Amino acid sequence: MMIKVLKYCLIILVFNIFSIKQTMSYEEPKYRTIKTTDIYEIRQYGDRLAVEIEYSNEDSGFRYLFNYISGENKSSEKVKMTVPVTQSLKIDMTSPVTQSTRDGKMKMQFFLPSKFTLENAPQPTNNRVNLIVIKGGMYAVISYSGRLTNQNYSKHYKKLINHLNEDKIYFIEPAIRATFNGPFTLPIFRRNEIMMKINYNEIN
Repeated sequence: MMIKVLKYCLIILVFNIFSIKQTMSYEEPKYRTIKTTDIYEIRQYGDRLAVEIEYSNEDSGFRYLFNYISGENKSSEKVKMTVPVTQSLKIDMTSPVTQSTRDGKMKMQFFLPSKFTLENAPQPTNNRVNLIVIKGGMYAVISYSGRLTNQNYSKHYKKLINHLNEDKIYFIEPAIRATFNGPFTLPIFRRNEIMMKINYNEIN
């Protein structure tokens, strides 16, 4: 019995190591690290091209974006998967920034490989899927492992907000949930991030 358990554990470990290596091979948007603390880091990103969908809690947007990169586009071109997959609330922007759902809508985005531009990227065939350019800027980012639960997200979101407030760094857009691993990756091996666009310059 013990041997079977050990074999099972070994299979899971090997599968997750393979999954991590595969994730590491995916292209990730380039950034420059501006500042690192014990809790978060500040990154500078350039403009990024992404494919985006709006969806509600009853209608996940993942499959529409996955279909797009699988060839459901006007040129029937398969697009390599990149990381991370990001999710955020669709909000009404006010001053100061507040978070409020617009008809319960969320946004999900897949970043496209860097070889693509708005001019040469495959055009979506589904009118719910859109190509967008995400403007670059400064982001405060906290990384964490564990399950993809709202409880785990909320715990690290509060930690990030508290430390940004202590450091007098203010966010200008709502939080983005960034997922880097597939659903079968063990929680201990997962890389999750919360990204917040901030008002920051290097002389802060």
